[in-house]
Amino acid sequence: MKIELTAKEFRRLLDMVYIGNWVLNSTRGDDRFEDYDHVESKLFALCKNTPMDSLVEDYQGTPVPSQAFNDGGIHEAIVNYEDCVFYDVLAEELARRDMGYPEIDSRNYDELVSRMEDYIDEFASHGTDNIVVNADEAE
Repeated sequence: MKIELTAKEFRRLLDMVYIGNWVLNSTRGDDRFEDYDHVESKLFALCKNTPMDSLVEDYQGTPVPSQAFNDGGIHEAIVNYEDCVFYDVLAEELARRDMGYPEIDSRNYDELVSRMEDYIDEFASHGTDNIVVNADEAE
């Protein structure tokens, strides 16, 4: 297979591959999806001896994203995504809790969305500052 990309497109592909591999493998410890690591290494190896050489380094004989790549802002993008997902999931979980955890269908979907929007507005204004957990209360 042959894919033709401009240097800018290839650089964006590196970002996407890194982010995808991070999502898949960053929490897996030693139980990584090695085939994704392999694809990432293969693509980053293509940076060697090019103007993108600073984006790759060898770790135990394997091409990996360099410290310069890691320090270049990619993790800020990941953190921004994680923050959005965190608040969206939290808003949905709290809205479902408030509704008594019903099955969501066309009859209650608008209510769910409305409640979620209220929580998202709260989080946008105050983050998690107003969240209180009453750990001493028994269920």
